[in-house]
Amino acid sequence: MLRILLKLVPILLLCGCGGGLPESLPAGFLNETRHSDEQLWTIWKTAQQILSQRVDLNPLQRSMSGAKADIHPGDSRALQVKPHQLLVSPEVDVSSSTLFATTGTYRADPTGMIACPQPCNVRYAAAYSWYQRHTTRYAGSWESQGDNFSFILEYEFENHILAALGYSLKWR
Repeated sequence: MLRILLKLVPILLLCGCGGGLPESLPAGFLNETRHSDEQLWTIWKTAQQILSQRVDLNPLQRSMSGAKADIHPGDSRALQVKPHQLLVSPEVDVSSSTLFATTGTYRADPTGMIACPQPCNVRYAAAYSWYQRHTTRYAGSWESQGDNFSFILEYEFENHILAALGYSLKWR
């Protein structure tokens, strides 16, 4: 029995390796966009600057229910947060017919919307992020929309930064 335990313990320890802490991964992006890494860094740095000046924790709640703003002073720690192998990639827009059938909302194709998986607060969105998986996905039709593309990614990058700093993202 002791031999089995002596063999099992190192195997279990090795199984825990590989994921690593996000900070142990190299800083940067896994860029699957049509934009350069430099452009993604510029958008990231803009998100850092915004959060260093002001932290808005409930824009989604305000847009859905008219709730009172939950805005905090800027957090200078935002300037130190880096993306660690953050995957940034497009998804095919949901079709107009699917969007209408599931929500009753009509938008012409391309809709600029993608399905937002749980635990999203909404069913469809222009983009979403998974913080534990270091992933941001966006509707592919936004890629050629210049400033709109930057605005969408800036918001998602703000969310990654806020998550890294321990803020609640319930209404983001």
